[in-house]
Amino acid sequence: MKQMEVTILGQSYILGCPDGGESSLMAAVASVDREMSAIRDAGRVKARERIAVLAALNLAYQLAERPPAPPAEGEAPAPAIDIGQLVRRIDTALGDDGHLL
Repeated sequence: MKQMEVTILGQSYILGCPDGGESSLMAAVASVDREMSAIRDAGRVKARERIAVLAALNLAYQLAERPPAPPAEGEAPAPAIDIGQLVRRIDTALGDDGHLL
């Protein structure tokens, strides 16, 4: 495992990266930075922690919307997730701070 320095929303982080995983890590960093920048630039949320949580939820939502990969041989299928209900619960918790979508 190697360490890589990356920048997300103008802040540097040192992350562990498995050998050969550099391009995947950089793609993930770019996605997170893009999501966080979009939320910050929208101007409704100022706290870095909230921006990070909203970006993580947006990315998780995008992943959940993808068609599921078939389970590997001998594996049970993953349980269904009600993303709509999850988004409503998060919006309720955030209150006037901003909505997820």
